[in-house]
Amino acid sequence: MGETVLFVATAVAGDEEMRQRIEEHKRARSTAWSTLEVTSHLGSQIEQKIGGAQVVIVDCITLLVNNILGQHSDQTGEQINAPLIEKRLIAEVGELIECIDRVDASFIIVTNEVGLGLVPANRVGRLYRDLLAKANQLLAQAADEVYMMVAGLPLPIKPAKGL
Repeated sequence: MGETVLFVATAVAGDEEMRQRIEEHKRARSTAWSTLEVTSHLGSQIEQKIGGAQVVIVDCITLLVNNILGQHSDQTGEQINAPLIEKRLIAEVGELIECIDRVDASFIIVTNEVGLGLVPANRVGRLYRDLLAKANQLLAQAADEVYMMVAGLPLPIKPAKGL
């Protein structure tokens, strides 16, 4: 888009392989972009860091959902309070949507669609899929445009009005 960009990264380097992926991603980004690395409370943190950015890229909601799930469950999946996690996710996405409404910038939100594959074999996987679906639905309802990328081609799901 050519304007001043704030790139919002939600990944956590939980292991060496993920740390390397994050470093590769940083090298691939434009050095002209400002970067905000944040694992939760995206809306309030974006508002604090926005500066003069005219475009905000949030990459990505998929990892944000993972962060929230990880903050509120144990690794085994035995101690999961699904209603609490969903409530926390809805609050997080609501805060982001409110930020989008308040900030004078164009937002590009990156997420993944995990509901097109097999049903996960375990409770944590199914909860994650359901939480991401909820986040995607809330964001898509609030968005002016929604596209699904398939093989690098944008498929309009919710095209801009007038198209």
